[in-house]
Amino acid sequence: MKAEEFDTKFESDEDILDCLDLESARRPGLEQKRVNVDFPVWMLNSLDKVAKRTGVPRQAIIKVWLSERLAEESKVHYI
Repeated sequence: MKAEEFDTKFESDEDILDCLDLESARRPGLEQKRVNVDFPVWMLNSLDKVAKRTGVPRQAIIKVWLSERLAEESKVHYI
């Protein structure tokens, strides 16, 4: 299918899912990569307390907090 035909179907609110290869679809920059990080015991204990209180796994808390901090850092403009 040519791009123009695909665009026309999409803009006409036609179902385009059959035109897509969802098995090979990727979201660039969102791939997972495992890393090892050493934390002091006091920090792990604090993270575990928050995890238990909120019912969210420790790893999820770390990801959210890092994401929030990185978003904040990207707003900082250096002169």
